[in-house]
Amino acid sequence: MTPSKVYFTDFRVPIGTSQLTKLRRLMERAGAGEIDFEGKLVCIKMHFGEPGNLTFLRPNWAKVVADFVKDHGGVPFLSDCNTLYAGRRKNALEHLDAAMENGFSPLSTGCQIIIGDGLRGTDDIEVPVMGGEYVKAAKIGRAIMDADVFISLSHFKGHEQAGFGGAIKNIGMGCGSRAGKMEQHNCGKPVVHPEKCRSCHRCARECGQDAISYSPADGKAVIDHDRCVGCGRCIGACNFDAIENPSWDTVQMLNRKMAEYAKAVVDGRPCFHISLVRDISPNCDCHGENDIPILPDIGMFASFDPVALDQACADACMAQEPLPGSQLARRMALPDFIDHGDHFENATEGSEWKSCLEHAEKIGLGTRSYELVKC
Repeated sequence: MTPSKVYFTDFRVPIGTSQLTKLRRLMERAGAGEIDFEGKLVCIKMHFGEPGNLTFLRPNWAKVVADFVKDHGGVPFLSDCNTLYAGRRKNALEHLDAAMENGFSPLSTGCQIIIGDGLRGTDDIEVPVMGGEYVKAAKIGRAIMDADVFISLSHFKGHEQAGFGGAIKNIGMGCGSRAGKMEQHNCGKPVVHPEKCRSCHRCARECGQDAISYSPADGKAVIDHDRCVGCGRCIGACNFDAIENPSWDTVQMLNRKMAEYAKAVVDGRPCFHISLVRDISPNCDCHGENDIPILPDIGMFASFDPVALDQACADACMAQEPLPGSQLARRMALPDFIDHGDHFENATEGSEWKSCLEHAEKIGLGTRSYELVKC
């Protein structure tokens, strides 16, 4: 397969030039203006950030993309779908409140905001997955599929299960309705090690299915697997490693389904993808908090190929040195540390991302082979 072009620019700017200007120039150089936007409804898919998190992409970045679309005759809107876990974005009303609290509005972004899967996360459409092995029809937010053109604007950072969150995760998991997210997450169920549980109740606060209770005998957490959907939020919430998923193929299965969901979203219409590799926190922006970055800010990447884009961003991260005092650096300093040769897996034991890109390439979403064009 012919290598895809991935365009890159760093965050350095001389006095008088904005990073936002650099993003606009990157889009122009990468060929986004070649898309026929005239009179088209354009979905800009991004993450509005869980309130309390400070690493999500600010509205200023979204406005650059929205203005670009409008300047080329398109009608843009920002979108994301409701979450499966408990938080401030589990229905459209709370989701919009959270977005506005984090600064997103028609004034700050230059366009409207539409929650892709409706009020309760049930307004979806089943989209066939061409070449899918695990998902035959992905459940995607209807408003996202109704758009004529699709643009993903992703914050590239770590993730407690998928290794990192980049373009494919932003598209595949992010565009899935609540039912779609359940389908992607339902391969394995976590278990509690009672001897490690401190009865802090943080895991229950993160559970969106009311699947966690506490034993009256010793106060230890207990997971009801009939209610549990295997989303893994409780694993990320536990500070004491008391919860784990014993199904070794769970992360790989999640990654493959995520790739298939992403393919359902992008097939059959013009698409363009942007990733900003900055504030590389160890966990997803779905968390209502964020740790310090594990790696230095790197730059902006853009491509018509989301697989090549994710691979280029990952390669750029692997070339960096861990930031002192970060979760990654502290884990690497542990006496029993095992080096996996991968910053994201080293930062969060059990996470993994290569299976996602391998499967995405296999089903024709894109190629991992790329030519990096520096702008």
